[in-house]
Order: sequence, then structure tokens, then C-alpha cells
Amino acid sequence: MPIKHPNLHLEPMNGAIPAWHGEIADSDLLPICQNVRDGGGRLVALWGSDEHAQGNGFALHVVLVNETGLVCLSMALPAEQPSHPDISQIFPAANRMQRTVYDLLGIYAHEGHDHRKWLRHAAWRSGSFPLRKDFDAAQSRSDDSDSYPFVQVEGQGVHEIPVGPVHAGVIEPGHFRFSIVGEKVLRLEQRFGYTHKGIEKRFESLSLQQGAKLAGRVSGDSSVAYAWAYAMAAESIANVTPPDRALWLRALLLERERVANHLGDLGYLGNDVALSFGFVQFGILKEQLLRNNAALFGHRYLMDRIIPGGVTADLSAEGKRVIEAELAMLEREVRLLRGIYDEHAGVQDRFIGAGRVEPKLAAQLGLCGLAGRASAQAWDTRVQFPCAPYDKLDVQMATYRNGDVAARVIVRFDELFESLRLQREILVNLVQGDGLAIPLAKLPANGLGIGMVEGWRGEVMVAIHTDARGNLTRVHPHDPSWQNWPALEHAALGNIVPDFPLINKSFNLSYSGHDL
Repeated sequence: MPIKHPNLHLEPMNGAIPAWHGEIADSDLLPICQNVRDGGGRLVALWGSDEHAQGNGFALHVVLVNETGLVCLSMALPAEQPSHPDISQIFPAANRMQRTVYDLLGIYAHEGHDHRKWLRHAAWRSGSFPLRKDFDAAQSRSDDSDSYPFVQVEGQGVHEIPVGPVHAGVIEPGHFRFSIVGEKVLRLEQRFGYTHKGIEKRFESLSLQQGAKLAGRVSGDSSVAYAWAYAMAAESIANVTPPDRALWLRALLLERERVANHLGDLGYLGNDVALSFGFVQFGILKEQLLRNNAALFGHRYLMDRIIPGGVTADLSAEGKRVIEAELAMLEREVRLLRGIYDEHAGVQDRFIGAGRVEPKLAAQLGLCGLAGRASAQAWDTRVQFPCAPYDKLDVQMATYRNGDVAARVIVRFDELFESLRLQREILVNLVQGDGLAIPLAKLPANGLGIGMVEGWRGEVMVAIHTDARGNLTRVHPHDPSWQNWPALEHAALGNIVPDFPLINKSFNLSYSGHDL
């Protein structure tokens, strides 16, 4: 049993990774979370659902992970004034998730210390909640002012610098409020929600296949990871396994997505320390990979290539040769560029020590993905819970301890080379199989499925709930940026303001995946 608690009865869930589900009472949430935290486990996701269609009120769902797998806890809540215990005292990353659940569903975290709105931005009337089934958008237009209560830092010589939400570059909007003395950062507070798109509400009106298309667009740089996690959740409910060839192709696409993003970020990290040579060279390499994606799979960012039941694109013998040549080229060129980065005194002077998150703090905050591994957090879904075909690939996890920009660059390089190796292994094992997909147009009724995939940024999770007719009634996509944005606030402390763009890019977190 993954968790021992006298009132907890877990049932195994179908699926590609080990997972269990259990119904709990309000009084059991905190002790169970503490049990998992004490055992070295982490919070993966927290969301709510409106259960009125099933004759109930609301429900809170919490997914935890420890060394045995995922544990999904569901807690029934009353229709009137639904609330739950605040778990941010145990898992700090829960704070913004709980505030979001209130903004969208009116489920309140009692005894919590931070109840500021997170997503609403005066976009809908206070007291109305858009993820409730009876929400009427036409009757919920807000006339509220939007004055967000940032935490004030006072003292002699302290002043604030507001940055965003509109930025100088072509990036998504986010507000960063710096409290500084001179150029030294005393406090950084973020505010997001500007890209809130109503994705979770949109899922409610889509078919399974339409939902797959939307899932792949939650965060465009992680299209493969989201599409696979969505497909994995659907396949868990339907209790089906895609053909072997489809699974190998999924892994190939995921590793190509990882390489493309690491190439792009390594270039931008060079640009942020005035090494425009690195920016240009890595940009050329990324562009070649994206063009090969378009030629071989029909889309530069591999959207709509993964669907519930399998994949929609195959790889020919000639396509294999193209990828093999690409892998050899990338291996050669990236090794040369890594040597330049490592030996460039100016680059290393900016990288080393900047934006440090010590391992102890990283563990407390639940830092995950590549940023977590750069701070000695040895979590990688491909290693701990390898679904097919990763169970045959022996993935070598890249970790480091320093937790600074330099460490995150090292992890990116190491992961990039490992992804090149994995692609070679996949091509060797990509033998002709029995088709590319199992038809899956409808899911069983009253189902709950969870999929989790190690995307390039970190673990991407998607949960799917179905109603009594097998329709999508609630879909919750979860980006690793939920855990990592708060850690970035800590990483900036004690650094100078001009280093923030570099520190920010070393994490490269998603606004879109965070602001559903």
C-alpha cells in the first residue's frame, strides 16, 4: 500500500503508471498529506469539481506522489459553502492552486493565510464561479475594480519596480513586483492569470477527440507531453493499451520536443549574458530540428500527432535516416557549443551563483522537473515510473546540486545528450507493428483517469472525469510551472535586478500552462 492511514482505503487505477484512488473525509486530508510529506513525497496537483450532475455538491481532488506511485484523494464537499483544510502549510505550492480553486469553483481553503484572488482579475463578478455547472457568463460580467494587494516591503532605501504584465519581448504576460535596495532584490512577488483562457470550461463541451486537440494546445512548447498525458488518462479509464509501435513513436516525439526546447533555451541563456553567438548557433540547430519535424510528422511542434488510443503519424525508413543524420549533427555541434560555454569566462561569471535554490529549499517548495534536478531533487517520471517504452530504455537521470543558473544549464546539456541517445535506441526498436491506434471514440461512464508524462520542463499531469454518459465532465491539465513559479521568487532574492532575465530564462516556466 503506498500510504498507511487507518481511514484510507485505496483502489488501484488502470493505466500506464502506478496509481491509486481513494475517497477521504475532511479530517483525514491533513494527516495523509503530512504522512506523504514526511516520507519524502510531494504534491503533484490539486483541483476541484462540480458534482451536482451526480446528485452531490462539490469535490476536491489532490494528487500526491511518493516512491511507489501516484495517489489521488477525492473529498466530497457540501453544496453550500464548500470548504476544505488548507494544505499549503504542508505543501507550499498548494497556495496558488487553492486560490485558483476558489476563484473558479468557490471552494474555500479554511484556516489558510492567503485568500487573495489569483485568476479572476475582475473578469467575472465576485461571488460567481465559472467552473460551476450553473455559471451564466452573460449574467456574470464584472464591474469590480482590479486592485491586487501586493505585499509591501518597507524600510529606508526600499523601493519597488513593477515589471509587466506587458513585456518588451514577444512573450506571454506576467507581472513581477520587485522590492529592492539599490539593485539588490529583497522580495519578488508574481501575479499571473492574464492569459486565462477558459480551457477547463471548454473541455466540458468537447468530445474525447476534440479534447485531445485542445490538450495539445494548453502550452504550445509542451504539446507532445500534454497530448500524451491526456491520452494516458483516457486510456486509463477505457482500460486499453495502444499498439507497441504507437508507444515507441510517442517516446520519439517526446524526446524530440525535449531536445527542441533545450536547444532554444540554451541559445537564449547565451543571449542573456551577451553571447549572441550562442543564441544564433543554437537557434540554427533548433530550426533544423523543427523543419525535420514538419517534413517527417507534418507539424513543427508535433501537435495532433498523439491521440487517445495511439498516434496519427508514422515514420518511414527514409525518415529514420533523416533523424539519424540529424542526431549525429546535433551531437557534434552541441558538444562544440558546450565547450565554448564552459570555457567562456564571461558566461560562467554570470551563470555561477546566480539564482540559486538550495536543495533543502527546493525540497520544501516541491521544485520539480529540470529545475528541481539541478537542485538535487531526483525525480523523473521516466525513471521512477517508466511507462512503455521507457521501461525498456534505462533513462539516465541528470542531476546536480548547486541549484544555480550554471547547474540548470548543465542539466539541460546532460538531458539533451541523453535524449539524443534515447532517440537512437527508439529508432532501433521501432519495428513494424500492428497499426498505429486503437479506435477510442467514447469513454466509460463515471470514470476517473490520470496520466502523467515527464515533459521537458517537468511532470505534466492530466486528469479526466466522465459523467454518467461517458462525456467529459471535468478535465484538469496541470503544468509543472505551478510548483516552480514560487521557487523562482526565492531564486531571485539577493541577486541584482539585471540578473533576473537570466534567472527567469534558466527556469523558462510556462505562463499559458499555468493560466488555464
